[in-house]
Amino acid sequence: MLPNLGCLPMNPALKGQAELIQNIQYSRNGQTLTLILPWAKEDKRESAPRRPLIVFVQGSAWTTPNLNYEIPMLSHYAEEGIAVATVSHRSANDGFRFPAFLEDVKCAIRFLRANAETYAIDPEHVLAFGTSSGGNTVCLLGLTGDDPELKTSEYADQSDSVCAVVSCFAPTDLKALFTYLSGMPNGEAVLTAYFGPDREQWDAQMAKWSPVCRAETGKSYPPFFLLHGTGDMLVPCSQLDVLYQRLKEVNATVEATYVEGAEHEGNFWSAEVRQAIHAYIVDKLLPKQ
Repeated sequence: MLPNLGCLPMNPALKGQAELIQNIQYSRNGQTLTLILPWAKEDKRESAPRRPLIVFVQGSAWTTPNLNYEIPMLSHYAEEGIAVATVSHRSANDGFRFPAFLEDVKCAIRFLRANAETYAIDPEHVLAFGTSSGGNTVCLLGLTGDDPELKTSEYADQSDSVCAVVSCFAPTDLKALFTYLSGMPNGEAVLTAYFGPDREQWDAQMAKWSPVCRAETGKSYPPFFLLHGTGDMLVPCSQLDVLYQRLKEVNATVEATYVEGAEHEGNFWSAEVRQAIHAYIVDKLLPKQ
């Protein structure tokens, strides 16, 4: 060794290493998920400690989520010991009307619990995190845990409940949102894809898949963290307001914050926003020191 050169410590515990596994099919209908797992290549999965799990649902207007979109942000959780699954679902553009998206994500959660040993996942600590339509999805996950109406036959012995919800710029009151968006191009075709051709059923369907209408007095719900940009012109931040107020009314635990001037995606993701979400998730999933 040469004199006067620096020397850095090695990493005998392999701390902070992670593995990306793509194209894991979780359902017979062909839907897939991507896993980011907190272990090193040399680890033996069967003896690895069980890790808490984030199930992430990327916004897509209830069509096909881009599973790669938030990988850089999500990978940081795996580096510190939290597993992450980013999940696809069937698309309304392909004829799969509501609630196909929700049935699929619930199936993915049950698949992950059924394969918890394979992936060294802690099935008791599963948090849902989503953006836009994915935020709507994770709010519904939190409000409809183990609802038999939404449980398909796959992995039916497993739970699809979650222990906490993080929702960003989510549609929470669909009737109010689509009234606001009434001048959108191809609006009737979009609503038909979501809710079917019978216009007389649209209001009922909008209510059924609106989180603000699913929160009921006397039921127990996981804690929620809601975030929304005040400059969002696609999904206005009043959508956060109504869900926050409703969750308070039913005595659910809820925290919320506005992101000053933020639009839909894009400039929403400040360092402070990422840090606030990170702190909330770590608090809910990692043991207190």
